[in-house]
Amino acid sequence: MNASHPNPGERVRDVHFTEDALAVDLSDGRTIIVPLAWYPRLLDATTEQRSHWEISGAGYGIHWPDIDEDLSTEGLLRGAPAAAEPARVRR
Repeated sequence: MNASHPNPGERVRDVHFTEDALAVDLSDGRTIIVPLAWYPRLLDATTEQRSHWEISGAGYGIHWPDIDEDLSTEGLLRGAPAAAEPARVRR
């Protein structure tokens, strides 16, 4: 898929969670299910924080304002886990 021409069917329709997975329903009827372990901010978030999500990026992204997390349907379809955050330096 060419990133400059997103597929309209890949827009987010709904987001839900199981105990250990994130599921994103797309407008074309597909559901993407990925392990929560791929997204540490979501894994560590409360149920309330997870439930407070917004569609972003013209429908191709999901934003969780309470935990400052953003995911795209392109990345989810690619199977791309979150980039590792740099280790914090102890002083």
